[in-house]
Amino acid sequence: MSQPPQNQEPPGTTAEMSPQPRDEMADYTGRDLLRDQRALITGGDSGIGRAVAVGFAKEGADIAISYLEEHEDAEHTAELVRKTGRQCVLLPGDLGDAEQCRQVVDRTVEALGGLDLLVNNVATQQQLDSFEELTEEQWLRTFDVNIHSYFRVTRHALPHLGEGSAIINTASVNGLRGNKKLIDYSATKGAVIAWTYAMAQTLVSRGIRVNCVAPGPVWTPLIPATMSDDHVESFGEQVPLGRAAHPDELAPSYVFLAANRMSSYYTGEVIAALGGETMPG
Repeated sequence: MSQPPQNQEPPGTTAEMSPQPRDEMADYTGRDLLRDQRALITGGDSGIGRAVAVGFAKEGADIAISYLEEHEDAEHTAELVRKTGRQCVLLPGDLGDAEQCRQVVDRTVEALGGLDLLVNNVATQQQLDSFEELTEEQWLRTFDVNIHSYFRVTRHALPHLGEGSAIINTASVNGLRGNKKLIDYSATKGAVIAWTYAMAQTLVSRGIRVNCVAPGPVWTPLIPATMSDDHVESFGEQVPLGRAAHPDELAPSYVFLAANRMSSYYTGEVIAALGGETMPG
């Protein structure tokens, strides 16, 4: 897959992307793996979050998705979920704000009657040409969205989770190896991975599994909204498969980690979907 040069204003929208990502799980057939479970997915309006929402719904779950302000994308995701016969609750707002992290959990529980699955997926990034460009404001904003929201949403969700529940965190290949143009983003994604390991150990006695998906390049609205034309055009070409992933190719990993029937012995794991690239260790 190659992409023409293109730019959007952050956080980006799916409709303006060329080519369009595969993010609707159109060819996916569910098997009731998540029947009548209730899931909160942060950053669920588009990209990986959209594909996960539809995949979970096709497996029988009701869905709440939080997102910043991309209402058109969110409404489309809700439509896809509702076509499966499941509920979808839309929760706009900035998860960089601590109070919003509490509210999305409270509103999810109120609307769906409880909470069984949490997918911490929201993220922001901004490319840099040098370390000197990284302001304290950007550093703090990236941490507030990419890791502090994971902590805050999880902290509020835990009283509602119990035996058999699952938490899935989205990290990145950049958290495994770093990226000189995404310094603060890489730092937060490394933190997500370490936090996953620690939380898995902390919650194992409660029967709550905590795992992580760390993708390589994925074609989502975040890419044309935060990267230069040159990077967009060549995005994903560096991996052995020679292309970026589509969100539909990542979502089944989240289904696997959410479903006790499939992954009851998995906790503290990181699934690194890197298009053939290998990491040491």
